[in-house]
Amino acid sequence: MDRSERKLERARELLDGGEPSLAELAAAVGISASYLQRRFTARYGLSPAEYLAQRKLGTLKSALREGNDVSAALYDAGYGSPSRVYEAGAARLGMTPARYRAGGAGEAIRWSLIDTALGRVLIATTQRGICMIELGDDDGELEARLHTEFPKAQLQRVDAGRDEFLGPRVRAVADALAGRRAEVPVDLLGTAFQKRVWDALMRIPKGETRSYAEVAASLGAPRATRAVASACSHNRMAIVVPCHRVVRGDGSLGGYRWGLPLKERLLERERAA
Repeated sequence: MDRSERKLERARELLDGGEPSLAELAAAVGISASYLQRRFTARYGLSPAEYLAQRKLGTLKSALREGNDVSAALYDAGYGSPSRVYEAGAARLGMTPARYRAGGAGEAIRWSLIDTALGRVLIATTQRGICMIELGDDDGELEARLHTEFPKAQLQRVDAGRDEFLGPRVRAVADALAGRRAEVPVDLLGTAFQKRVWDALMRIPKGETRSYAEVAASLGAPRATRAVASACSHNRMAIVVPCHRVVRGDGSLGGYRWGLPLKERLLERERAA
């Protein structure tokens, strides 16, 4: 590790231990604020301010999962008032802190299992949009994955998507999985950086691919290749958020949550179209 990298690592340690401003952080490690901002973002995929926000949010989420009082968890995580997390953090949680702590309690999610061009698929949606598209061969395992993601949400199964709310969304997903043009409303539940990656993936045209490094560079974070790969691996939205269009720098397929044979099949189908 060279001297510059040690300074960046020291800056990260200071952010882990407190809430210094960019100017304070730059003075502490002995480099200019603009240089620190640029190099820190390139190395970690987040600006110092974004890194601090993610650390605070991570602390809050851990405390809520452990069942701590919401107000105490907010202040322990470093939020000056409850309104701060509801203004800035609730969107990243995908639901309010109280509901997140309760495993999604109070969140209404409709879901269905259907046959598609790619086999059995579980589709789940909130009022805001599709929150999960999971592929698999075993209905019981697919349902178990849903319960793992949202253990205490109000889960309502709708057979074959047969209601006025879920039906059109199921049909849109089925079209998308078959390779047809479809408008699928989504509710992406993840960290701020994960959402940036997923948004970038949805801008990759059909029939084209990008390397993990190219996606990172498009986000202004060229050294965040591993973070991009991690965001791809945490994608719950098969096909609609097209992580299958991301490959290694040498053109090889890399990984895929739903298996490399399917990834290869999807890419071939899109290129042919």
